[in-house]
Amino acid sequence: MPRYGPDRIRNVAILGHSHEGKTTLAEAMLFITGAIGRMGSTDAGTAALDFEPEEQKRKISINLAIASVEHDDHKVNLLDTPGFFDFAAQVTSALTVAEGAIVVVGATAQVSVGTEIAWERLNRRSGPRLVVVNKMDKEHADFLGAVEALRAQLDPRPVALQIPIGAEADFRGVVDLMRMKAYLDGPDGITEAPVPESLLGLAEERREQLIEAAAEGDDSLLEKYLDEGTLSDEEVVRGLRAGVAAGRVCPALCCSALKLIGVRPLLRAVCELLPPAQGDVSGPPRAVVFSTAADPFVGRVTYFKALSGCLRSDQHVANVTRGSDERLAQLFFPRGKEQVKTPEVCAGDIGAVAKLQTTLTNDLLGAPDGDVPQVEIPQPVYTLAIFPRARGDEEKISTGLARLAEEDPALQVRRNEETHELLIAGLGDVHLDVVLEKLKRKYGVEATTRLPRVAYRETISGTARAEGRHVKQTGGHGQYGICVIEVAPSPRGEGFQWEDRIFGGAIPQNFRPSVQKGIQDAMARGVVAGYPMVDVKVALVDGKYHTVDSSDMAFQIAGSLAIRKAALEASPVLLEPILDVEVRIPERHLGDVMSDLNGKRGKILGTEPDDGWQVVRAQAPEAEMQRFALDLRSITQGRGSFRTRFSHYEELPAHLARQLIETYQKESAGKE
Repeated sequence: MPRYGPDRIRNVAILGHSHEGKTTLAEAMLFITGAIGRMGSTDAGTAALDFEPEEQKRKISINLAIASVEHDDHKVNLLDTPGFFDFAAQVTSALTVAEGAIVVVGATAQVSVGTEIAWERLNRRSGPRLVVVNKMDKEHADFLGAVEALRAQLDPRPVALQIPIGAEADFRGVVDLMRMKAYLDGPDGITEAPVPESLLGLAEERREQLIEAAAEGDDSLLEKYLDEGTLSDEEVVRGLRAGVAAGRVCPALCCSALKLIGVRPLLRAVCELLPPAQGDVSGPPRAVVFSTAADPFVGRVTYFKALSGCLRSDQHVANVTRGSDERLAQLFFPRGKEQVKTPEVCAGDIGAVAKLQTTLTNDLLGAPDGDVPQVEIPQPVYTLAIFPRARGDEEKISTGLARLAEEDPALQVRRNEETHELLIAGLGDVHLDVVLEKLKRKYGVEATTRLPRVAYRETISGTARAEGRHVKQTGGHGQYGICVIEVAPSPRGEGFQWEDRIFGGAIPQNFRPSVQKGIQDAMARGVVAGYPMVDVKVALVDGKYHTVDSSDMAFQIAGSLAIRKAALEASPVLLEPILDVEVRIPERHLGDVMSDLNGKRGKILGTEPDDGWQVVRAQAPEAEMQRFALDLRSITQGRGSFRTRFSHYEELPAHLARQLIETYQKESAGKE
């Protein structure tokens, strides 16, 4: 592959709703440019870019797939992203290094949720984009209906760059409104022809809209357009290019990726209208890592974009982020799972290398100076506790999850020291299902999951007096420890308070700390429901000892028995963690979301508008929020997002606390 300068490179993210044909479009581009020898199929599991078994099984993209094509003296790096919401981290990785985007939509008059989400993501960064109405060969395909639906709902409003020649089974080409030429796809390639007479009136009408959009992209062109009422073909291209680069103009094209119709004109538009790669050829070698893949056989595969200079195979570079040195082995250009070897990857281009030792996503390689784009990692919203199916696989599961977290920054793995559970957190149930599948396939360990235990706290709301008696005297050295304690609640947040109120020698001084230790150990383990007990005053008021049989351990056990009895008699209550919740949703879903939060024992603190959306602030119990990510997706069809953080502990309603306490007491009695 010849070397291309940044001005001849286009880094393009392919975005859109699931099942709109993003991967098929990328496959079509690869096939018609000769990058692959045959057209793959997502349905048949033969697509070059959906090569992971989990993708082939589910018939959806899960990972970011990268491949390049050469067209018209340009190199186009395609970054094919998943459309399913659970894999949004792959989308942010692509957008970090792509200067432009293709938003793929279906040929219907309905705007998909994934289209709205892709549009909003691009708007946040004024991202240059083309919109492609795919599946023009399907029944009821309606290009102009799809464009008008997008114009009615989205900003910037797309403007037709083409109109289709035929539709459904008769779709056979496109009219390019910039040049007023027809391009017909056939078995021998693409043929240029005059605009069909039947489409001339429509083409002239739509070209006028396109010229207006082009004029708005450049002040000098706008002045000429207002004076003369038209622009030349070259000026239209120039104005569109400027408007697209600023994120103000979005040309709309049409194609059938499956039938390979309209794909070549799309590639031409990509090269003409989307901005060139950013990179400084004359600078020192620098690259940013935007994606990582882990494989137990190949090792870690690192995907990077060269920001300046050239990185070369067998070169040593500094990992500036981690303060380490890395040797770059054989560099290659990815083409799905295929590796196209290259001696160097230069400014603006995207490449990959295997088996780096310490480098992960967002690391900077090479020279330390200059700005570095960073992948924004979405925060996990759905958490499960994970357990190995087979005893003894604890280490294998931990190792496998650690490797998977390296390649998927949206996957978080942590151990909850309070509940002693290993937790995995991700962007949804499908995300975590795929993690389990990869864990089994790549690392040979099967796992089960369940909702995590909630970290409740125990406390008391009343007072009580109880005796703890541990007496065993059956010959030989016995055990003898008796203590009497009084308990009362202490103010929330003040923790455990201890008072020694024994006068005289009912319990010798050296055994009194043993009683306290036994009480505190029992409180840490949980006294009434198996959760740590907090905010309790304990006074040691009486007891008995034996000169021979009393011991430190006997009084520890007596203390633990005493606190258990006392707590059960002192109106025990459970405290539950309360979360601050912030939900961002389209305005039309406000009532349903507020109703759902109220049903989760939430307290609505307020709402405020946010550019056509609503932000709801609330507080809700952690236990009720464990499946909120799935509920919110169902209510808003994936449009809503939320975040939470711990706020405080609050008393659990008595009927719910009673269930937990009774269950624990029965289980404890069964073990004794």
